[in-house]
Amino acid sequence: MTFNPFSLEGKKILVTGASSGIGQETAISCSRMGAEMIISGRNAERLNQTFSNLVRSGQQNHVQVTADLLIQTELENLVSQLEKIDGLVLCAGIANTKPFQFCTPEKFKQIFETNFFSTIELLRILYKKKKITDGGSIVIISSVSANRSDFGNGMYGATKAALNSMMRYCANEFAIKKIRINTVMPGMVWTPLIKSDIITSEQYQEDMKKYPLKRYGQPEDVANGVIYLLSDASTWVTGTTLIIDGGLSLG
Repeated sequence: MTFNPFSLEGKKILVTGASSGIGQETAISCSRMGAEMIISGRNAERLNQTFSNLVRSGQQNHVQVTADLLIQTELENLVSQLEKIDGLVLCAGIANTKPFQFCTPEKFKQIFETNFFSTIELLRILYKKKKITDGGSIVIISSVSANRSDFGNGMYGATKAALNSMMRYCANEFAIKKIRINTVMPGMVWTPLIKSDIITSEQYQEDMKKYPLKRYGQPEDVANGVIYLLSDASTWVTGTTLIIDGGLSLG
């Protein structure tokens, strides 16, 4: 057998937000690398599409659980269906682009509840209930928006900055169990999250010029980074942020 430190064979991995975009591609890519997947998302129909595309070989026994992490009973139901997991990818999130003067407390509450509080609450419960194996790996999908000041993206960026900060605190606490936690910070990635009827193809092309590699990312670009952090290739990596942005952060 060829040695592959990036293999996920024998690992059970939970991916939230798996019904579309980065979460969907991450789940499929992890299954290709041999992982046994537990996938979760709010939309049952789209989640089932992801489930049907998971690779099945060997002893893989994939599971799907429809859950809205904002609803405590559904979050707890998800946790109750888990035994031990070796990897966790927290990918559920929404975007809301508005100039600061229109960022009301209600809008801040909505985006923080989805992007930050529900994510961190699931992580807290999984850790408290010892559902993550010692030596396991956690990956939170953040964004380069946490470190940038693009017009109208303040609320979204603030949620991602909060996730980056909490990740570092958790890395310190979880290290006693050899559990690693990191964030991945993508630039713009072609997913339903960024598609808009009010942005023209020309405007997208103009924005891509900001990227040294002259393109937006694809979901698989991010999924490959997540696989690295979940795998044994990164057993000495914790408390860090992996930037995957086509060079945008160089500017």
